[in-house]
Amino acid sequence: MTVLSLIVLALIGEAVWETSKMVWQNGKISVDKVGAIIVAEVLVFGAGMDMFVLIGLPLHIPYVGLALTGLLISRGANFVHDLLAKIANTKEIKDVTEQK
Repeated sequence: MTVLSLIVLALIGEAVWETSKMVWQNGKISVDKVGAIIVAEVLVFGAGMDMFVLIGLPLHIPYVGLALTGLLISRGANFVHDLLAKIANTKEIKDVTEQK
């Protein structure tokens, strides 16, 4: 595992945790958040869209990448765009430092 992989996993780990905290709000389950997660999971599993494979970091446990991708996608397009921009920025910083 490279340092870049570690940083990407840290970014995604934080995003997954923050997303999962939204399910329980003010002492009750957020039906809207649960609904968004269910829809996202169905779409991700139906399409076989694993974000970890797409960014070059496949996971060893089958279906974990799909499940985490669905959880992240449930946050919406802006969130996913920002997350992927952070990952791309991290990769660019690594590329620049390696060229020196």
